Amino acid sequence: MWRLHDPADAPKFKDLLDSCKSVVPGILEWEVGIRSSDLEASMDVVLVSGFVDQVALDAYQNHPHHKAVGAQLARLRAERAVLDYPSQAPGLADVDLAQDLSFAPTAPGAL
Repeated sequence: MWRLHDPADAPKFKDLLDSCKSVVPGILEWEVGIRSSDLEASMDVVLVSGFVDQVALDAYQNHPHHKAVGAQLARLRAERAVLDYPSQAPGLADVDLAQDLSFAPTAPGAL
C-alpha cells in the first residue's frame, strides 16, 4: 500500500504497477486499487497479488522491469507498507470450477 505525495498521481501509479503484472510466469492474481474519495482510507493505492510459489515471487522482485518501476514509484510515494506472507488458500490453478462449486452462492435458509 502506498500514500502518495499527491493523490492525483494515483492513476499514473496504477499504470506503472500494472506494467509489472506479467513480467514473470507464476503470477496468479494481480489487482491494483485506488482510494475512492467516498470511502475511508489511510492509503492512496494498494496492490494485491498472488504468486504460485516463493520462486515466482523472488523472480518478480528481482526482475529488472520491476526494479525500474519501483524507482519511479519511489519518487511519487510519501509512505509504503508491505506485507508478504505465504497464503493458506488454494491457488487459482488448484480449483477446477467444473468440479468445485463451493464458490456458488447459496439460497438463504428459511427464517
